[in-house]
Amino acid sequence: MFKNSGFQVFDIHAHLPYRLALSNRQIHELVARYGKERSERMRLTWDFPAPDSSAADNTLPLIDRWAAELDKYNIGGLNFLTALDNDNLAEQIAKYPDRFTGFAYHSIENDNAAEELRRAVDELGLKGYKLFGPLTQTAFDDPALAPVWTFLAQRRLPVLIHFGMLGHAGGIVHHPNINPLSIFNTAREYPDIPFIIPHFGAGYFQELLHLCWSCPNVYIDTSGSNQWVRWMPYELNLEILFRKTYELIGPERIIFGTDASGFPRGYPYRYLQDQVRVCRELRFSETDIESIFGNNARRVLNFNAAPVSNALK
Repeated sequence: MFKNSGFQVFDIHAHLPYRLALSNRQIHELVARYGKERSERMRLTWDFPAPDSSAADNTLPLIDRWAAELDKYNIGGLNFLTALDNDNLAEQIAKYPDRFTGFAYHSIENDNAAEELRRAVDELGLKGYKLFGPLTQTAFDDPALAPVWTFLAQRRLPVLIHFGMLGHAGGIVHHPNINPLSIFNTAREYPDIPFIIPHFGAGYFQELLHLCWSCPNVYIDTSGSNQWVRWMPYELNLEILFRKTYELIGPERIIFGTDASGFPRGYPYRYLQDQVRVCRELRFSETDIESIFGNNARRVLNFNAAPVSNALK
């Protein structure tokens, strides 16, 4: 897949088990049934294992299973964005410090959000911050959130913020902070913070490109199946997403991810294959491909445990 045999992929977008409360309302039976039908259609389309299927190594600790997945697919490293809490994430990834990194994940609206972020970075060794726009009720440029942004800027730490559609059937499609442009004032005020927006904007591709036009500290994460393109009123596909992004912001601000999230599916290697295939069909250079699929993430995370191509030395 890669010409340089010493190069290994680094994936910036994965999840350990965590809690995601989209709504306090009970899901209606019709919505739940609709969600199950869509999930099953996606599972069959992508040939993923059934949720109740068992694996021979399911008695292994979860982080050991992920380490085995990296070995299986020759992935150099994986960054986890979430876990049950920051201590839980740090404890799990500490077993493989040369393979895994992690982000703090707690509400920015908590009174102690800045203090917890500082603890997660300085005491737990986490390398960034994860947020969900549609789960944040406060405007991102509210002065109450300034201590968090100030800390991130002082340390030049990345923050990855999910914008766009969130969840499955019954998920969020309308919210004051669902649009990537809701971070515009903050991204412009704190240019030392690398803002990473995943899934090519998840329904807000145009708005994300506009944000990137103004703010050179905004990066685009390629993660997931990106099936949201099917719900757009105009034609989009993976090739268009990569081509337009590459043309407009260059390869240095595109960061590969998969949104790997658990077992029995394990590491969604097909996402990597599809994305590399598109980049090769678009005739990206080897240096650009290695930047997108690993070296940009290592640079943003200041993580150099995995080998880097000779082309970039």
